[in-house]
Amino acid sequence: MYFATMDSGTTNSRVHVLNETLEVVARGMRKVGVRDTAISGSRRTLQDGLAELLEVTLRDVGLRVDELTCVVTSGMITSEIGLMEIPHLTAPAGLADLAAGVVAVRDARVFPLDVQLVFIRGVKNAYPAATTYRDIRRVDFMRGEETQIMGLLRLADMRKPPFTAVVLSSHTKYIPVTADQRIAGSLTTLSGQVFEAVRHGTSIGKSVEVPDDLSADLDLDVVETAVDAVVQAGFLRVLLMPRFMEVLLATPAPKRRLFLDAAIAAEDLQVLSEFPHLGFAADEAFILIGPRLRCEIFRHLLSRSRGTTHEIHEVSVPEQIDRLAILGAVAIAQRAGCLPAAMAA
Repeated sequence: MYFATMDSGTTNSRVHVLNETLEVVARGMRKVGVRDTAISGSRRTLQDGLAELLEVTLRDVGLRVDELTCVVTSGMITSEIGLMEIPHLTAPAGLADLAAGVVAVRDARVFPLDVQLVFIRGVKNAYPAATTYRDIRRVDFMRGEETQIMGLLRLADMRKPPFTAVVLSSHTKYIPVTADQRIAGSLTTLSGQVFEAVRHGTSIGKSVEVPDDLSADLDLDVVETAVDAVVQAGFLRVLLMPRFMEVLLATPAPKRRLFLDAAIAAEDLQVLSEFPHLGFAADEAFILIGPRLRCEIFRHLLSRSRGTTHEIHEVSVPEQIDRLAILGAVAIAQRAGCLPAAMAA
């Protein structure tokens, strides 16, 4: 038996093909996502791109689409610019809620290949129906991270909840998880996209490019200098400083890049002050999910602000991060009856 998981985001999409022992037999990635729908005004590019990604990934290992039991999907694929818009669940939401909320579709108008898609819903914060922009700080949502959290809860060596997961990707998303393994809600920042915008859309970009052969290490003096600059001079001025470091001070490229990463992280962590506003526990353990250096920066800044005894864990190996979405998708699909319950690694 074979099945696939598909995680589609703003820009990129990934497919993993698995067998009945949850072994990944093929994987593929393509630069196609909901951004293509937003630009073109049509879902066709996304539909065709995802279909081709799935077919090519299967073909590489001698499999056909009709050999798949289903494709379990998560992420922006269920947004209004995805394959099919499916409303968010309202937090708190756990495995049973996510499983009850899946939508299984086999329809050529949604996806051009003849295979059942199992759509996993995103999760939004709970807020009164009469909420307006005046209380916008209560509002947040996720598409895809809920599946990662369900995978995180299935790691045998991971700390049990309650904890706050911090997903460091194109956004930073803070996700409190309750003792009964339910997502309490989320708080999101634009951190990763800010970095990419600075890197590719401003004159600062060339100042933070680091050659592949120069490894980035955590220099705490650089990190602390960046944090102090954010506090004293403001984030917008700090964004210019890597340029000053390059042109006027001849600071090495890895330190300039680290300075920007640390400044964004320092600004990012201010969102923790919002936890009481939403009723989130602010004194739980943290689990950081993302690239190694970003995790190290966050670990240092969290320890700095919350005490060295605060419990902080990391999931930073790329294969481990991918595994979270896979395990979560499998757990939700099994609970929903879309995959055999007895299937296990």
